[in-house]
Amino acid sequence: MQFPSILLLTLLITAIATISEGFSPVKSSPSSNYSTNNNGNRKIPHRLVSTTASSSSSDTSADDILKPKYEIEPIALRIGHGFDIHRMAPIGDAGQPIVIAGVTIDHEDQKWTDAAGKYVPAGETFTTQLGVVAHSDGDVIYHCIVDAIFGALTLPDIGQVYQDTDPRWKGCDSSKFMEHAYGVMTGYGYEIGNVDVTLILEKPKVAGFKPAMKENILGLLKCHPGRVNIKARTHERVDSMGELRSLSCHVVLTLVRKE
Repeated sequence: MQFPSILLLTLLITAIATISEGFSPVKSSPSSNYSTNNNGNRKIPHRLVSTTASSSSSDTSADDILKPKYEIEPIALRIGHGFDIHRMAPIGDAGQPIVIAGVTIDHEDQKWTDAAGKYVPAGETFTTQLGVVAHSDGDVIYHCIVDAIFGALTLPDIGQVYQDTDPRWKGCDSSKFMEHAYGVMTGYGYEIGNVDVTLILEKPKVAGFKPAMKENILGLLKCHPGRVNIKARTHERVDSMGELRSLSCHVVLTLVRKE
């Protein structure tokens, strides 16, 4: 009878297999920080991403974030788009006036829709002087131009560069952002091709302020009048902009390679 010998041999083989399995490499799972290369021979670590990586700390300087590891190729023409929107509120709540392209918009009292019912029943209008609610001075045109310059250069957006949680930018004159963006643009070898601004604001009316706005932009971007255009329109009394609870802006611009 050889059954005991066969049984003993079977148990021995099983024990060896179990011990070997205990020392084999652990297979990577979808949640692992490692993956196997195409040959299946060695493990390559994934880049570890912090849960807070999307918002740089205030210690990161604006200059550092505007120097990407990839090359910003010296192509002849680049196109950028910028958009910004800010709430408007009674100036006592906003804490600052309406400033657009560096111009303070003096105006008569306006009929602002009180959506929250703070001063009048919700949804009714409250006659008041208006201001812009923002961390900096809330200059929508300057913010859009800066964002469009950064966008044309494939750089981070204005909110990443000048974060609204950073006390350095509290109440900041947005011409400082324009000056910085101009330096970044020229540093990469570009100058303004043209700038087309569309300001969306129900009231107060700004037609009389547009020449001063344009002069400010020309001075900051160091370009000729034929390269900057400012258009302004209402929002046909629709949504928050039509109710004087916000204003917004779009900018499209081109950057051309300096000769």
